[in-house]
Amino acid sequence: MSAQRVIEIHPDAPRKPAEGAACNGCGVCCSAEPCPLGMLLSRRRRGACAALAWEPDQHRYVCDALVRPQRFVPLPWRWTQRAFARWARRLVAAGHGCDSSVEVLTR
Repeated sequence: MSAQRVIEIHPDAPRKPAEGAACNGCGVCCSAEPCPLGMLLSRRRRGACAALAWEPDQHRYVCDALVRPQRFVPLPWRWTQRAFARWARRLVAAGHGCDSSVEVLTR
């Protein structure tokens, strides 16, 4: 039997897709535990990632390291923020589908 944890997800978030399916911004993976980049940005190995952000207009979660890199790279040169976002995109495997094996149970 695996351990169960409670994570809080916005009520308007989409349902978690099947493992391997396209990411839909459900936020389950990043709420359950940070990825390697998230561990660096969050300075923790457990719990929700500090880069996880709710986008109310899109009704989905996004990674602020990709969407708002200036939050993590406060340097005034835009090229550093763009370079960081490209690096982050590779680290989080953006565009490669859902890699979360977390099983979601709702109440």
